[in-house]
Amino acid sequence: MPSIDGLASLLPDPLHRLALRYSEFIKFAIVGGTTFVVDMAIYYGLIFTVLEEKPVVAKIISGVIATILSYILNAEWAFKNRGGRARHHEALLFFAISGIGVVLAAAPLWLGNNVFDMRHNLGAVELAVVDFVLAFILGNLLQMAFRFWALRRFAFPEQQLPGGQGGSTDLDPTPEELTDEELGHA
Repeated sequence: MPSIDGLASLLPDPLHRLALRYSEFIKFAIVGGTTFVVDMAIYYGLIFTVLEEKPVVAKIISGVIATILSYILNAEWAFKNRGGRARHHEALLFFAISGIGVVLAAAPLWLGNNVFDMRHNLGAVELAVVDFVLAFILGNLLQMAFRFWALRRFAFPEQQLPGGQGGSTDLDPTPEELTDEELGHA
């Protein structure tokens, strides 16, 4: 399977440079897309079965499971070239930040259900659509923006420059000058 950097090399030069420059964000977005699908599948599995009357509880459960998967994928892939913290400290910060993210993702759904009391005014299909918009569109946009900022700032604060450790000593090497390890292909 091709890597992000491998796919980026197929792009025309201006797009290639943009893809390399924002590869960390692209990887974060791919992790987010993956965990979005997991979160949504678990959420709808719960609200259409055992938690039909408890959508906020279902959203928190699905969010926690998606967060565990997110930590593994982000730490091992998206933010692989960042560090600065011991693994246990990094994990603690990641889960604290993600806990805030889970609350942010559930907040629009909670407001819709508890402040605006919409569960009693909508049919099943309408309710599913509104729940989706509140929990998975608005909620995920809120938490994604917060988490990307906070993870880079607190959990994975130090970007490890390409090179060093026996690699290129150039502070701004071209992709051709970097080894597969430095590009994250290992």
